[in-house]
Amino acid sequence: MFELFDHTADVGLRIRAADLNGLFAEAARGLFSLIVENMDDVRPGRQCTFCLEADNPTELLVDWLAELLFVFETKHLLFVEFDVRIDAEHKLEATARGETVDETRHRLEHEVKAITYHGLTVHRDGPGWMAEVIVDI
Repeated sequence: MFELFDHTADVGLRIRAADLNGLFAEAARGLFSLIVENMDDVRPGRQCTFCLEADNPTELLVDWLAELLFVFETKHLLFVEFDVRIDAEHKLEATARGETVDETRHRLEHEVKAITYHGLTVHRDGPGWMAEVIVDI
C-alpha cells in the first residue's frame, strides 16, 4: 500500500508492505501513480530487468526509484507491474512491466524531476516495513 502526502512544492510517498520486496514494488507503483493519472490503462506488455546494489535499504530505494525515473525519461516507458527481490547484501533484482507512453490513452499528471534524500526513511514497522520518500515535481 502507498499513499501520497503534501510536502511544500514536492510530493511525499508513504509506503507500507509486509516485506522489503513488497515495499520496493509499492514504492515503484506510487512513483508511476504520480506520473500517469490513469495507471489502469497502462498495459504490461513490455518487460525490463534491473540489477542494483547499495550499502543499505534506504540508499537502494532512492537508486531504484531514480533508475525507474531515468528509464521513463529516456525511453518513455510507463511501468505498472513489479517483481522485486532484494537479498541480505542489499542487491536488488527486479522485473518491471509496462509500455511506451501513448498520449491518446495515457494522461500524464506530474513531471517528476527527481527522487530526493530529504525526509527519506526506510525501516521496519511492526511486522512489516515502512518508507517515506519525497519526490521533486
